[in-house]
Amino acid sequence: MHLQILTTLSPLTSDYIWQHEPFSLSLSSSDDLPHLHGKLRYGDNLDDEWFVVFLLFHISLSFPSLSIRVWDSDGEFLLIEAAFHLPRWINPENSNNRVFIRKNEVHIIPKKKFPSLPTLKDALKLLIEHPEVTRASDSVQSAIKGRISEYPERARRNIHRVRVRVPISVAQVLRHEPCLISLAVEGFYDRDIDSMKYAANMEKFLPKGREEELVLVSVKMSRAMYAQLLQQKFQAPKCYPMPPMPPRTDQTTYTEAELGMKIACGFEMVYQHRKREGEEGKGGTWEAFRESLEKSGYFKGLLPGSKEYKQLMEKAEEYYRKSALHYRASEILSAPVKRIDEILASSHSPDDFKDQEVPSSDDDSWLYGGEEELKSDDFDLGEIAKSMKSFVQNVSSYQGAEVPDDRDLKDVEFDMDRFMKELESVTRAPGGEDDAEEGSSDMDFDESEDESDMEEPEEHGEEKQGDFMNAYTDALNEELRSSTLKKSFVRATDQSLKKDEGMSNATEDMDEDFTPVDVDVNLVKSLLDSFSSQQGLPGPASNLLGLMGKQLPQDDADKGKGKGKIL
Repeated sequence: MHLQILTTLSPLTSDYIWQHEPFSLSLSSSDDLPHLHGKLRYGDNLDDEWFVVFLLFHISLSFPSLSIRVWDSDGEFLLIEAAFHLPRWINPENSNNRVFIRKNEVHIIPKKKFPSLPTLKDALKLLIEHPEVTRASDSVQSAIKGRISEYPERARRNIHRVRVRVPISVAQVLRHEPCLISLAVEGFYDRDIDSMKYAANMEKFLPKGREEELVLVSVKMSRAMYAQLLQQKFQAPKCYPMPPMPPRTDQTTYTEAELGMKIACGFEMVYQHRKREGEEGKGGTWEAFRESLEKSGYFKGLLPGSKEYKQLMEKAEEYYRKSALHYRASEILSAPVKRIDEILASSHSPDDFKDQEVPSSDDDSWLYGGEEELKSDDFDLGEIAKSMKSFVQNVSSYQGAEVPDDRDLKDVEFDMDRFMKELESVTRAPGGEDDAEEGSSDMDFDESEDESDMEEPEEHGEEKQGDFMNAYTDALNEELRSSTLKKSFVRATDQSLKKDEGMSNATEDMDEDFTPVDVDVNLVKSLLDSFSSQQGLPGPASNLLGLMGKQLPQDDADKGKGKGKIL
């Protein structure tokens, strides 16, 4: 079955470039519940994750006897996608072993069958014997399947082909293993001070230094990789044979060489880093082992760097080197290094790449578009402000905001006069004429005291209240004037209040102080800024707008990829 599944998926995945690691399945070592399992690190490319979901649904359709689970670091992300269509009882705490994919449908183990968390075996038994009980609602099915409806076509669109000029060694590696471009981009994008030292020398991929000849090749990568390469500024190492900058060289040739330089440096950094970590056999496996020692109290609370701590660390490293963990980690880390060494060991020369036809680069306008689509989209931003005003009238609880369909909401009772008196009483200046009798304190206040003795005549009270509010407002404005807070608000622009030419700066400042803040515009602007900062991922702005029944548009090419553009 393992081989059959991989064979079934091969036509869909053979040409796909994964961000960090390819989709894979492994046989479990569990005799209790045999299964296949796998993991995928998708990084900045959310398309990888949803492509995997599509593949799992495809597997469930081709192999109807299989039951499938999938989750990520956020938990049951399928439920997150269908959040507005779920039964109210389900939450992150009780969703474990409840969500499955079977026969191309989503299934949720109901709470009425298992009030507490079900075991995996019990959940599978119910799922297999009574699928009509576990099948999720049509709205849940539609929400999740709608998310993967564009695949596998979307996966093909996610691939970007670009012409680059690279050293012969890089061209040779990419000719035999195009998927290794993911390692090169990862090495470049995640570089640090230590790995930069490798790029400065380029020992592996630029053995002749500036005498090395660059060749023109076409490289396939994901759109996320292309964006990571293109948008980062990086100065070429002194030993790298970069062509002269424009106008001595045309812009296209220079851009091709610059992208190729970033790829070559990425290869050098990741190769040397993996080689060193492979020799040490450390990497992520060692870090996990070390953290487990810390949690178990192995280091006895000693300070890192102390003599006793170093002795314990040396013993731990010695034990790790002798364990099977070290061998497996070394094999995994060294695998790309060994493959690159094998490829470069075979003969290769610039003549191997000179006569080949290199297709033009794909159009990259998808990287820059977005704002025009929003302008042309039939989406009323004014509706956001109206929806928010309606939304805040509803209720909320410790579990979050609710949007009831039919609920009689009572107005909040608020005594404005009493509130102003209390506020005034705590802001009086010490020693003033309204001070309490000498010897009194807050603890002496008697609420049963006749309030008529404390009240002033109505006309004087209103006058004093007005004076207080004016003084209070002036004090607030004075305090805020020296801050940058006022610059963060958008003010109303009334054409009738526009200033004549020649007015003094002082008058302009005064007018600005008296120009009212446009609450609706600021609300919409803040929501859009928050939505944009989510970069296409779930977040508070999109969740809040979803509760209000609103959904902001995004660039189709960038939905779910961390490239939402709302400007």
